[in-house]
Amino acid sequence: MSVDMAKPDRSAPLGAATGGGGARASKNVRNARARDGGKRGEGLRALAYLTPGMSGFLLFIVLPLIASLAISFYDWSLFGGGRFVGVENYRRMLSGEDPAFWTVMRNTVVFAACYTAANLVISLGLSYWLQRVPEWLSRVLRVIFFIPVVTPMVGNALIWRLLLSDQGVVNSALEKVGISPVPFLNHPALAMGSLLVMSLWQGLGYNIVVLTAGLNGLNTSVLEAATIDGCTGAQRFFKVVFPMISPTVFFCTVMTIIGAFKVFAQPYFLTLGGPGESTNTIVLSLYRNGFSFDKLGYASSMAWVLFVIVMTVTALQFAGQKKWVNYDA
Repeated sequence: MSVDMAKPDRSAPLGAATGGGGARASKNVRNARARDGGKRGEGLRALAYLTPGMSGFLLFIVLPLIASLAISFYDWSLFGGGRFVGVENYRRMLSGEDPAFWTVMRNTVVFAACYTAANLVISLGLSYWLQRVPEWLSRVLRVIFFIPVVTPMVGNALIWRLLLSDQGVVNSALEKVGISPVPFLNHPALAMGSLLVMSLWQGLGYNIVVLTAGLNGLNTSVLEAATIDGCTGAQRFFKVVFPMISPTVFFCTVMTIIGAFKVFAQPYFLTLGGPGESTNTIVLSLYRNGFSFDKLGYASSMAWVLFVIVMTVTALQFAGQKKWVNYDA
């Protein structure tokens, strides 16, 4: 009897423990479901925020890229259908059957090389000089240098055309002092030089602002230590300052080269690609082939050749940056 009476007493704690464990398990399941529901809710909100931007990216970038690649294998008219020709457009372009292609490619490479080198040297020099003038003057000059960057390219090119044309402001001033007019826009070498000068005036301000920001972030104690150690101005710039801002210079180099290969508005409005083909660039040529000569397929193939060239040059820059870019400063 005593044994039977003791059994409920021994089993009571076990039942209580079992009930408590079940409650905790149920609570854990509810918490897990709540967390999963919260994650799904966050994912839906993120999808809602990303949908407008991703839709625009797909509609206006990805799909046109795919379409242009497909069109490059066709003889495609602007207002008519297309006839599949395979790689004929690329063969005609690269084999020299179209002599204008290699001319415009040479013009583009020359312009890109000269413009990039001059832009980086001048902007870096001006940025370094702005560190040595009073702060208020540095701010005013940065604004002045940056104004051409934000003004419309078309307006700037037309103003420069009025200045440099045969009957323009510059030649009128030269005639008044007894100097014969200079064919700035009608001589092949002078036309390319005028294009470079106008483009430098237009684009210097961006690199000046970026490089100035990089110079402002330098560690002043390192510069003071270099001065105390007896470094001259040139030694301090090339051995201390330049390695510390090399990532900024690398960024400016990449962006400047990409922009130079895509030059279009300057030759289109300033020189019309002339005289002859001396200032015709690849983007201007593909524009004319597509919308003036009604050769959308050939223009698309030129665009993809330009894309491959720019990507190759950019990849080479990233591969070679380890030799001169210092990210430890």
